[in-house]
Amino acid sequence: MVGMVISSQQNERIKKMVALQKKSAERRERGLFIVEGLRELGHCVEAGYVLQTVFYCPSILEHSTGSPSLPTFLSGCECYEVTPEVYDKMAYRGGTEGVIAAVKSRTLGLEDLRLPEHPLLAVLESVEKPGNLGAVLRSADAAHADAVIVCDPLTDLYNPNLIRSSIGAIFSVPCVACTSSECITFLKERGIQILTAQLQDSHLYYDTDMRRGTAIVMGTESTGLTDVWRQAADAHIRIPMLGRLDSLNVSVSAAILLFEAVRQRNLIF
Repeated sequence: MVGMVISSQQNERIKKMVALQKKSAERRERGLFIVEGLRELGHCVEAGYVLQTVFYCPSILEHSTGSPSLPTFLSGCECYEVTPEVYDKMAYRGGTEGVIAAVKSRTLGLEDLRLPEHPLLAVLESVEKPGNLGAVLRSADAAHADAVIVCDPLTDLYNPNLIRSSIGAIFSVPCVACTSSECITFLKERGIQILTAQLQDSHLYYDTDMRRGTAIVMGTESTGLTDVWRQAADAHIRIPMLGRLDSLNVSVSAAILLFEAVRQRNLIF
């Protein structure tokens, strides 16, 4: 249902959307987050999320898609047409086809994960850059990992930059936030081996069996993993570094390690 045309940046609905973009506390308090772009909204709806309100700019939409009309999967939502200036006020980034929506949050816990017999999990400790987490989610989706677990997070899972950088993978891969101790207990109770990516006292990643239930655990690029994970690990693994630097971006490391598990499990070719 399309409501009125909003042309003022001071409109109360627009102010609330801007607050959702900028403030994690606002997102938590209202149980809402922002999704921009038709592709991302498509993944969002497909994953069963409920859209509260959609705002769209016909001129931007037409320039991006060739049509000023909303696609049918958004036609049943509460919608408001906005001017280009108002859309720019709300949008976190450019090039999002002129469509932005407030979406109801959905929180998963470890107990909500439905894992197969030999799951493949990516675990991140204290990730602070939303873009890195979004990129890890893309790799997890590509490798068909069963979940991404974020321990002691320093960013919320509905940060706009995380959603943007994941290109919708935040909706296709189950993602859980918890403490490191909760995650370790969860993994050990289920017999899932813990492989920590670290330089010290480690073996080359391709010499480690990943065919059984496996959690690949990575820390921050600056400090690595804390001792709680090093001590809980069943094995320590490393990616060989042939240059002068001693680490890769965490999202690159995740892709390499996850696809080694894919290779060992003969999930391709």
